[in-house]
Amino acid sequence: MKTFHISPAHISIDEVCSIVENGTKISLSDESKKLIRRCREYLDTKIASCREPLYGITTGFGSLCNISINHDDLQQLQENLVKSHACGVGERVPSKIVRTMMLLKIISLSYGNSGVQLATVERLVDLFNAGIVPVVYSQGSLGASGDLAPLANMCLPLIGEGKVEVDGVVRPAADVLAEKGWAPISLMSKEGLALLNGTQFMSAHGVTALHKAKKLLNAANAIAAMSLDAFDGRIEPFGSQVNEVRHQSGQIQVAADMRSLLLGSDLIARHKEHVQDPYSFRCIPQVHGAVVDAIEFVEQKLTNEINSPTDNPTIFPDDDLIVSAGNFHGEPIAMPMDYLALAMTELSNISERRIYKLIGGTRGLPSFLVAKPGLNSGFMITQYAAASIVNQSKGLCWPTSCDSIPSSQGQEDHVSMGANSATKLIRVTDNTARVLGIELMAAAQALDFRRPLRSSAKIEELYEAFRKVVPFVDVDTVMSPLLDRSIKFVEQCTL
Repeated sequence: MKTFHISPAHISIDEVCSIVENGTKISLSDESKKLIRRCREYLDTKIASCREPLYGITTGFGSLCNISINHDDLQQLQENLVKSHACGVGERVPSKIVRTMMLLKIISLSYGNSGVQLATVERLVDLFNAGIVPVVYSQGSLGASGDLAPLANMCLPLIGEGKVEVDGVVRPAADVLAEKGWAPISLMSKEGLALLNGTQFMSAHGVTALHKAKKLLNAANAIAAMSLDAFDGRIEPFGSQVNEVRHQSGQIQVAADMRSLLLGSDLIARHKEHVQDPYSFRCIPQVHGAVVDAIEFVEQKLTNEINSPTDNPTIFPDDDLIVSAGNFHGEPIAMPMDYLALAMTELSNISERRIYKLIGGTRGLPSFLVAKPGLNSGFMITQYAAASIVNQSKGLCWPTSCDSIPSSQGQEDHVSMGANSATKLIRVTDNTARVLGIELMAAAQALDFRRPLRSSAKIEELYEAFRKVVPFVDVDTVMSPLLDRSIKFVEQCTL
């Protein structure tokens, strides 16, 4: 297996997700090691010579910034910071997202603007490569001053504290470190702050959700094409002229995708008795296209974020400058993540409407997509389930980034709440996969009632792959296991 070398070069969201999902080993490049060492040496020299207080380095934190710390207590100050800030509560963060947090923190520290020891970053690399995953909790961050609580929980194992998961078992970090022969890191000045400041909790959730959202959008287009064909829909709303005249790039792209997906379909080409389709079919380019545009915007913002140092103060050795500012504030990604949650909810919202139409007993399809409705309820309650999921996602669309609750005795008087934007985005994205899974099951069922007519080669290929996992529902059966298989198919397959 190849090792990914972390360097100042740009890293993409897809690369981050690939490293985490494939268990790729990582290492620091020589250039990154040089930058980290140089910044630490500069900081040590600065502390020894500077008579002015340096925030978080020779002072307390937050509203305690005016309290100077004795030189002999600077290391203890940093360890105390990590311990006191480990206030995470709630559900555990999934291991995949914690590993993404670790990777993003390593990348952020590798630019040489944070003042950490090389040994500290290399220990994070060791933990990542060994599959040792800190126990982190989903609640506790305000998304300003960085993701303090979750990052503190993530970094506890560096000092021999907290818990970690190894091979699916949660154990004290001290025991695991001892087995590895790793002594706890003695944090130097500024290091605790560098570890805890930053947006890696928010970014890791955002990256994970965005990566999944891109896959779900492709799936949604293919599933919508199958639904359109099974519903005996019209192709004209997807023509090039009518979409290009509006100049919306996402709309143009989705319309072209739909034409490609349905090329050669017997169903789409046959004579239609109806003049128009409902909006949930006719407006697929406009709605799915808006999701394309949202994803592109959010990807740009998250890519900028993960390629940046986001702790505070920021150190510039070349300019002999240490700046206490606000690059840990999550607003630049909090609002985009709220936007993506809205976009993914709309993708599920229009999907649920197509389900409703497919089971409605119109255009030659039987009521609830069963041959003998009445005796059988068929797909009746699958639409209920989809509607319930969409309703939950709509509730989660309230933008947490528009709220702020002051903290630290008013010193931190405006926060982003981006951590809550991030965690609810994960829930919304998962919900969208569930609704699309239900639509695919209904679309394939409806397509069976159109036989012997066939859809396009691409849609029939999707249908055949799906039927290997989920069978045609002839009479009423327990639906939950079939829905679960359908959802997993949507999440795992390349559509």
